[in-house]
This record gives sequence, C-alpha cells and structure tokens, in this order.
Amino acid sequence: MGHDRRVSPQFERLTTTIHLQGDGETGLGEDVTYDPDEQRAHREARAVHDLAGEWTIDGLSRRLEVLDLFLGEEPTYPVERAYRRWAFESAALDLALRQAGKPLHELLGREPRPLTFAVSIRLGDPPDPAGVLERIEAYGTGVRFKLDGEPSWDDHLLDVLAGTGAVDVFDLKGAYRGTPVDVDTDPGLYRRIAERFPDAWIEDPDLTVAEADAALRPYRERITWDAVIHSVADVLALPFAPKCLNSKPSRFGSLAALFDFYDFCAAEGIELYGGGQSELHVGRGQIQYLASIFHPGGSNDVAPSGWDHADWARTGLPTSPLDPDPEPIGFRRRNSG
Repeated sequence: MGHDRRVSPQFERLTTTIHLQGDGETGLGEDVTYDPDEQRAHREARAVHDLAGEWTIDGLSRRLEVLDLFLGEEPTYPVERAYRRWAFESAALDLALRQAGKPLHELLGREPRPLTFAVSIRLGDPPDPAGVLERIEAYGTGVRFKLDGEPSWDDHLLDVLAGTGAVDVFDLKGAYRGTPVDVDTDPGLYRRIAERFPDAWIEDPDLTVAEADAALRPYRERITWDAVIHSVADVLALPFAPKCLNSKPSRFGSLAALFDFYDFCAAEGIELYGGGQSELHVGRGQIQYLASIFHPGGSNDVAPSGWDHADWARTGLPTSPLDPDPEPIGFRRRNSG
C-alpha cells in the first residue's frame, strides 16, 4: 500500500506499507526509503520476496539480511537498505505479537508513558521564524522544536528563536555527505548557536573541520549524533563518549540491532530522544510507541502528522505529552501518524 504527500514544491514524500500475513493475522511496517522512484519500483514489484513458511523473529531477520530487497538495483544511499529491512522486521514483529495476542510493552515488561515530542520544521529561504512563533501563539509555550541550523541564519534570527525558549535541538546536518540535506560547515554558526541556546542539544556537527571542533569543544556534553548511528559499534566509534543520542529505529535495520542499542545506552547512562523519517502511515505510530517505552521524556522528534505541514491547523492538533495509546495487541498505536 502506497502513501504520498507533497511536502513542498521540491519534496514529494512517498512511503509504502509492508503487509506480512499468517494464521489469520496481518503485520504492518513502513518502508521509509526516500527516493520516489525506488518507492514506486517497490510497489510495482508487489510480493516477490520468498518469505513463506514458519519463522522465528531471529530466523526471519537472518533471511532478510541476505535477501535482495532492492531487486538487483543499488539504492541511492546505502542506508536505505536498513530502511527497507526495518519495514519488514517491524511488520514481522507486529505479526508475531498479534499471533501471540500481546502488545509489545507487555512482552518487554515496560509500561508505555506519555510521550514528550518536539516539532521539526524548516525556516525557509530566506529564513523566517514565523513557523515557530505562530505555532507557539496557537498552542502555547508547551510547543517544543527541533530545527535544522543553516549558515544563512543571522544573529537577529537566532535572538528571536532564543527568546521563545522553545528550541530543544539544533540539527547541524554535518554528518551528511552527498545528500539533498547537506549543510556547509560553519564554525561561526556552531559557536553562535551553542552560546545563545545553553540548554539545547547540538546534533551532528562536522567536527572533521578543526575550526568547528574548536568552536564546540567547550560544549561537548551537549553534542548528540543521529546520521552516523546504526549500531552499538557506531556509538563506540564516536570521537568521544556521548551524553545523549538520537534514536531512529529505521537506521538500525534489524530489531536485534535496535534493542542491543537500547540495552547498551541504558547500561552506559546515555540519554535518548527519538527521530522520525517523515513517515506517512503505521511507521509513525510505531516509532512513537517505541519512544513511549524507552525514552518518553526526551525531545522526541516524532510529532504527530500535521505539525510539520505547511497548512498546519491552528486548533485540534494533538499536543505534547502524547498519550501512548497502544493497540491491545501487536506493535502499533491506535492513532498512527
């Protein structure tokens, strides 16, 4: 099942829901691969993967590890192999739990809690704080934000944003290479953000540039990572031990890698906040569900659908904290999105 949304004139978001069936139940997962042509090819191919038979979660995961989920084509970005695998693994978990008649949190022995979320929006070109200010005006000071810092941001804009007291995370996009969201490394911007927002997390700076590393050296306790985190090994490879990390389940690909990461971070005392991939269907509810179980109090970039729309509604959007609202069985929220 395909889902499409025109996010902006430059960005059409396509995702695809994966259905796995067995014993009268259906498990759902969402493929968040970004390339529209890859999504269309996946939909047109339909059910071509050999997954018939009886499986354990581990056995099916091992099968997915060797299956060519891109049907002989190379994905645009290597990480998309993890994204598509996650769609199948999350559907398998949902199916297994539905067959067992249990919800995920019961299996884990953890009670889901109300979920704090942040809103992620772009400020445009030229940058304009109106999207932040208008949402605060409509919904009050409880609205929190995760924003992508840009070299074009001047001191006036930063002062306006700082005056709201509502920005929890700045994503500097310094860990991306060769993607549409690459941002030039600007040590001056890094320093200005760190100084003006003393309580905000600073995500994915480019510390390979000596001047940028120097600018943020006094603020290392507030540096977090997202794009480079796909496993525990990636955490161990960071240039210094993190206090906090962004957890995007689809980046891990397999359930085993994700839950190993949760265990490792809990043992090491590493805080977490969740991140989304512009999901359009069941996948949004699944990452909200996981966040409500493992890190409900973080600045979770998993706001319900509508908060990031250009035509967002000034009344009626779900507010933070969000009721976890899991379905009575399976790996889903009642109100995904």
